[in-house]
Amino acid sequence: MSTPQVMLLVVMLMGGLGVIGSYAQGLISHPGSIKVLWGKISGPFRTIYFISMLLSALGYFAFAYYLLFRVDAATALVTNTLGFEVFFAAITGMLLFSSLWMPFTYSYVDKPNKGTWLMIRVVLFLVALSSCALVWALLSLHDKTPPGPYWVAVVGAGYFALHTTMLDAFLWPVLYR
Repeated sequence: MSTPQVMLLVVMLMGGLGVIGSYAQGLISHPGSIKVLWGKISGPFRTIYFISMLLSALGYFAFAYYLLFRVDAATALVTNTLGFEVFFAAITGMLLFSSLWMPFTYSYVDKPNKGTWLMIRVVLFLVALSSCALVWALLSLHDKTPPGPYWVAVVGAGYFALHTTMLDAFLWPVLYR
């Protein structure tokens, strides 16, 4: 693992702790309120959502593995001009904005207002945009070797982006209210 990959691992660990920490803080400060986060999502939609969250987590681990252990960070080239740093930007965006969703949502639960609702929508959109940027960066890599792990990473990132875009950014807000 090269220095940029170690740095990306640190970003992933710190960002992951930020996301998990924001969830833990929200659930601890609002005991027994997990149902409120689902809004009107129930029955089969909740089951589909839950399964999709698990598949998204697997997708995350697939692209993380590829970026940390299979890409040559020193020579990685995305669309002729960008290097490995593009992955830092996409993953940092995904994790940073993901860590803001729970605090904004509980703030909205405590005191509903248009500004907080707008911030929830913005952070969900930015997570989706960041995850789509990651898929774009993977697809734009010049060196797509080894092909097996590369395509597993692309499919994993693609599913993660599909979930964060369709279910989180678009469907959740509609079904929440």
